[in-house]
Amino acid sequence: MSVNFAKLESHLATRSYVEGYTPSQADVTVFKAVTSAPASSFPSVTRWYNHIKSYTSEFDSLPGSSTAGEAFIGTASAAPAAEDEDEDEEVDLFGSDDEEDAEAERIKAERVAVYHAKKANKPKVAAKSVVTFEVKPWDDETDMAELEKAVRAIEMDGLVWGASTFVAIGYGIKKLQITIVVEDELVSLDELQEKVAELEDFVQSTDIAAMQKL
Repeated sequence: MSVNFAKLESHLATRSYVEGYTPSQADVTVFKAVTSAPASSFPSVTRWYNHIKSYTSEFDSLPGSSTAGEAFIGTASAAPAAEDEDEDEEVDLFGSDDEEDAEAERIKAERVAVYHAKKANKPKVAAKSVVTFEVKPWDDETDMAELEKAVRAIEMDGLVWGASTFVAIGYGIKKLQITIVVEDELVSLDELQEKVAELEDFVQSTDIAAMQKL
């Protein structure tokens, strides 16, 4: 049994593999039927041969079946091509190593490119922080319910207001302590404090009591 190189060359001229878009058992079947490296007159087959050769240790784990590969394996009809291949191979002995090295580098570059493409397409998880935000009123006569309402009315992309409580700080005065979740790239805590400070009728000062990355 031998490979019909002319038929395989025509098939691989527009494809990377015998079947599908990844190495499969169809490639393994044809590869094993090749008795010697393809002649230089079959550039597409040579490219494919060197590429599949790099998967030798993975042959048993490749998917698919051998059916598609069997279409390129013949008997006597492929003999003349095999003879030509032997002749061409003898002429090109000194260039074979360079060609294989260049092909190996090309395959490596392709795999690296595929890896980076997959990495680039992977959704990026937004970095977030949980912040304990404190707001102090002017005095004990400040309407804390209205103060909280005004604070929560502030909207920013990446800002989520959470649970709150009033904490006594002395002389009958209570401060608003509220938990917020922010997307680090979207929310500037300095800008948020400035916006809250603009509520001059209610707010004396603000403070970041605690902050933790999610």
